[in-house]
This record gives sequence, C-alpha cells and structure tokens, in this order.
Amino acid sequence: MRADWTPRRAQEARLRRLEDEIARAVPDRDTIALEVERAALLGALDRRQDAQTAFIAILRKAPSHFSALNEFGALLTDMGAIDAACRVYAEAILHHPDNPMPHVNLANLLLRATRYGEARDHYETALRIDPDHAPAHQGLGAVLADLGDRDGAREHFRIGFRGHAVSTLPYRGDKQPISLLQLVSSGGGNIPSALFLDDTRFLTTVVVTDHLEPQAALPPHRLIFNAIGDADLCEPALEAACRLTAQATVPVINDPRAVMKTGRIGNAERLRAVPGVVAPRTIAVARDLLAGSGGVNWIAERGFEFPLLLRSPGYHTGRNFVRVATAEDLPAAAAGLPGDQVLLIQYLDARGLDGNARKYRVMMIDGRLYPLHLAISEQWKVHYFSSDMADQPEHRLEEAKFLENMPGVLGDKAMRALQGIRDALGLDYAGIDFGVGRSGELMLFEANATMVIAKPNDDPRWSYRRGAIDSVLNAVIVMIERKAARGGRR
Repeated sequence: MRADWTPRRAQEARLRRLEDEIARAVPDRDTIALEVERAALLGALDRRQDAQTAFIAILRKAPSHFSALNEFGALLTDMGAIDAACRVYAEAILHHPDNPMPHVNLANLLLRATRYGEARDHYETALRIDPDHAPAHQGLGAVLADLGDRDGAREHFRIGFRGHAVSTLPYRGDKQPISLLQLVSSGGGNIPSALFLDDTRFLTTVVVTDHLEPQAALPPHRLIFNAIGDADLCEPALEAACRLTAQATVPVINDPRAVMKTGRIGNAERLRAVPGVVAPRTIAVARDLLAGSGGVNWIAERGFEFPLLLRSPGYHTGRNFVRVATAEDLPAAAAGLPGDQVLLIQYLDARGLDGNARKYRVMMIDGRLYPLHLAISEQWKVHYFSSDMADQPEHRLEEAKFLENMPGVLGDKAMRALQGIRDALGLDYAGIDFGVGRSGELMLFEANATMVIAKPNDDPRWSYRRGAIDSVLNAVIVMIERKAARGGRR
C-alpha cells in the first residue's frame, strides 16, 4: 500500500537511514541503540513480525539491554502475546530492579488478567522507587477501584492523571488517519473499543474526562467518541463529558447526556413502560441494613420476594453480583459485597422448558439491531465465557439459528420490545442483555453502552459466530467513518 501520509514517509525515511548506518558501522562499534530504534520503528510501521525478529536478534547479543526488553514487551503486548510479554517484562525487572517502568508494564498486564494482588505489588514497588510515577498511580488506582476501594482509587487517580489526562495513541497507518477523541472515565466503566478503533485507520486521543484540567489543550479531531458507558459508576466523568461535548463543533457518538439516563434503576423504571418488556424492580439500599437483623423485614415491606438479586453498582462480568435464595441467606450475602450501597433487584427466571437459563445479547449500532450471541447455562448467572456453549453442540446450534434469523427466533413481541428499548435509550452504540419469557415477552437484564464485543478464538466450533460478530464490528466502523466525514466538513 502506498505510504501517502507525511509522518509515515518520515518514519520510512528514518528506517532507511538507520539500516544504512547499521550496515556501514565498523565492527567494533556498538550499534545496539540504533538496532533497538530500528526494531521499534518496524513495529510502529505495522511490520510486527519483522520487529519481533529484530528484537530477538538484539537480545541474543545483549540479553539485559533495558530498552530492547522494554520495547519488545510493548510490541508483544500489541501483538496479543501477553504471556510472552510478561516474561520479557519479568526479565527486565530481573536485570533492572530499580527502574519503575518494567514493574508498571508487567503490572498492567497482570491487572488485565485480574491478578490484582500481583499487580498491586508491582505498582507499589514502582511507587517506592519513584513516588511521583504517574502510570503507577493510575494503575494502582485501577486495582483499588476493581477491589472496591473507590476512595483510595480516587486519590491515586488524582495524582496519576494530574497533567496526564490527555494522551494520543500510536498510529500505524500509511495514509491520512481519522482523528478522534475518545472520552473515558478513570475508574472503569468504559466501552471496550480495541476491536474497532483500529490503529491503522484511526488516530485516537484518549481524554480522561474526570481529571481533565480546564486549560488542557486538545488536538484537532473530526469526531468525539464517548466511551464512558456505566452511568452508575461514572457520574463525575459523564458530567465532565457533558461539559466538553456541549462546546463541540464535531459529531459526538453516544451523547453523555443520554448515557447518564442508563443507570440500572433508571432503566428499570423507564423501560418497563416499553410494550413487551418485563423490567425487574430495582432499588438502592444501604448494604449494612440488609446485612443486619432488620433486612428481611425491610425487603418484605417493599414487596420483594426470595429469591432475589444483590449487586454492587459499577461491576460487570458477574462480579459482586449474587442470587439470594432465602431470607436466611441475606445477611451473609449482603456482608460479602463491597460498597456502602447495593442494588436490590427482582429475580427474573429466564429458564426454558429444559431448565437452562438463556441470555441473549443484541447490539444497537447507529439505530440498527444486530444479534451478537446467545449464552445457555445451567446456572442462573449466564455469561458467555462461563456458559455451557463449548461443550454442548445443541446449544451452539440454537445460537446459530438466533444469529441467522433473530426475528424468527425471538418472535414479534420481543422484536418490537427491542425496537422500543433502542428508541428509548437513544444511543449510537449500546447493547441489550435479555431473556425471552414463555409468552414471548422480553425479560430485561441490562441495557447500556458498556457491552463487550468479543471475538472467539480460532477453535472451529465457533466458526458460525464470526460472521455475526464481524457484522457488528463493521457497523461500528462504518458509523464512525460516516460521522467523521460530517465532522471533516465543519
């Protein structure tokens, strides 16, 4: 492909100069620094296999070279070779224990794998070495937020993002990129965007809105993608995003004002008015009240019955979300959750005639509905990664039918309910998790912008899913490009 973007041409020219200088170097000259720069530049130019080969050659000659280890770890992370990247960063720590950077880099990968204890140890080690290390504060804040220590997280975020709330990601394309701002929250609750914000197509500047300083300069951009999705967790970030987008002269994807209305309590109240939707009663309650002796009576007075669900706000993928079968189970269940408040949620029985629970996920992209997956499980808490799909061919066949013919599988009542939810939410990017009742009604579990689009691995059992997932991802990319084109003309 022709390299017709000026910075790309400059990178190509620098690569040629490096290769010429390395080739002409006298035998005794140390060229490691030049070789590391060349290998990193190959990665920046999206020649990742060449870059990997170059780094391996360098480390054979200089196994403890810090820049080579650090840059190689970053390359492997970008390539998705996370285990290999962890090994490389561990080697960097072994040879350079007093440098905070490899501790932070390894901790970031451990955090991604939810290995919180190990990640915390490395972030804290980095801060003992350099108490002002911003990425270590940011990472430790993320660990504490996930562990439920929101106050501790806020303090580390305050330090870590001070002067660092705006960062532009590397761009590896060879033509003029589509430049956009991606608005995020420091404490999580953001839309996972890696699969569609391709770094060979989009030049992305990430803005941590809840720590953005008023005087901070933002680079030119053609679009704002508001990736802040969890209204229950991200209120300060969404309020900041509202202020920022109110002054915008470019298109905004997922207006933060609309996102702010998608908290679980608010959704339950407004979406139950949509014809065909059964939304669970949901209220917030002090956790200590439910853990105490008067909790059962308090629940009964408000018309809730067992079994019921308890959830700590701001967590996803089933974390800190429990089913309480009987009154006797309530105190221990409430005591085991983090936070001062929990959500008390009516239990909707999504089991079919076969006794299995089903959870459908449909994505709403630019006003259209796309089937994403169907998870079937013997357990009430259904997530695709923990469901019975891999070992049950008949479940995969049922999912394939849903992906191929969503209206035929769901029926008219549920389809009209989905359309009503789409219209009520008014979001450009969102998802709906739901079951289908025996009379065809839609049993709402969740509807918001934080839904994950995850690609399956290369196992041939998942071949039937790839077309539907690619359709959703393509729809997101087409939406971004269409709206950016409008912004480019302003």
